[in-house]
Amino acid sequence: MNDFSSELTPEQLKVQQLARQFSRSEILPAAAHHDKTGEYPWEIIKKVHALGLMNHHIAEEYGGSDVGSFESAMIMEEFGYGCTGISTAIDCNNLGQIPVVLAGNHEQKKKYLGRMIDEPLMCAYCVTEPGAGSDVASIQTKAEKKGDDYVLNGQKMWITNGGHANWYFVLARTNPDPKAPPHQSLTGFIVDRHTPGLTPGRKEINLGQRASDTRGITFEDVLVPKENVLIGEGAGFKIAMGAFDRTRPTVASGAVGLAQRALDEATQYATRRYTFGVPIVKHQLIMGMLAEMAMNIELSRLAWMRAAWETDQRRRNTYYASIAKAMAADVANKCATDALQIFGGNGYNTEYPIEKLMRDAKIYQIFEGTAQIQRLIIARELTARFANLSL
Repeated sequence: MNDFSSELTPEQLKVQQLARQFSRSEILPAAAHHDKTGEYPWEIIKKVHALGLMNHHIAEEYGGSDVGSFESAMIMEEFGYGCTGISTAIDCNNLGQIPVVLAGNHEQKKKYLGRMIDEPLMCAYCVTEPGAGSDVASIQTKAEKKGDDYVLNGQKMWITNGGHANWYFVLARTNPDPKAPPHQSLTGFIVDRHTPGLTPGRKEINLGQRASDTRGITFEDVLVPKENVLIGEGAGFKIAMGAFDRTRPTVASGAVGLAQRALDEATQYATRRYTFGVPIVKHQLIMGMLAEMAMNIELSRLAWMRAAWETDQRRRNTYYASIAKAMAADVANKCATDALQIFGGNGYNTEYPIEKLMRDAKIYQIFEGTAQIQRLIIARELTARFANLSL
């Protein structure tokens, strides 16, 4: 087993450089346009697909590169630097695919993952509902067995890529007993976009990350064949939670990309803005703010690296994934806020990039498990480890 190291291999450096060059030349210049218009970044997605920088977790057997969680997170940090709205659209493709990667049989993988390699298609992860966000056990979407098929009825909310997905991973209740625990009552399904009765809602206009497409999805008597069930009835909760362990490191790395962008913008501005006859970077209070940003970014980067590395070692990474996600989200928000403060009035103006970074950052403390949920997970993992050591 390899020891953890933050030093990149020559192959990883090549991938990082490719992603960085693309982010700086293609994503960053388009960020303001997509933020103002809310236009989905299809042209950028097509270019990312052509470069092989999408669909990171698909195995070579199905046409993918299977680059590993570490390399995937590394790519998403670079994309997050350019625009986290665009990077979220790309990363949530991974989130939609991971349940099939983890739990799909050969035919399911060949059919649904294979098509993602053949052309630039998107998919989506349908778990959250209007009344069930962090409380997954409260999911109300139902799937009733009818012969060899299942009939889905219910509504999902805040589904990223919802209006552009070719297919969806859907978590639904197959056990009608309201007292049944989630690990017995919830089942995972693959649902094709054009199945009759499946209706995406309007695009939500959010505070930030407006290039990302977020919608509600309604299921009205949607017929799903039994061959589209992942593993079997009752396996859905474990699949959905396992997906988060794989994707939270990439969410964390995207947040680090945003934080790094905020630091770079603030540092550059501080060297050019003069007060009292000197650049403001010479003032100790500004120096202290920049130093704190740099410290926290480096630590957050190490956190996502450790979490992603644990995944690549095929070890359960729940503890490290939640630490990385919680810390990077908080750091992104603090760095964006401090960068705006360094910019002063200019930072509050839409002609400068900082206000967008501040708006984009907030969602990192909410989606894929809130900041509070991450702390609950960390505490539970910690106390479980302590109890085992005390035996």
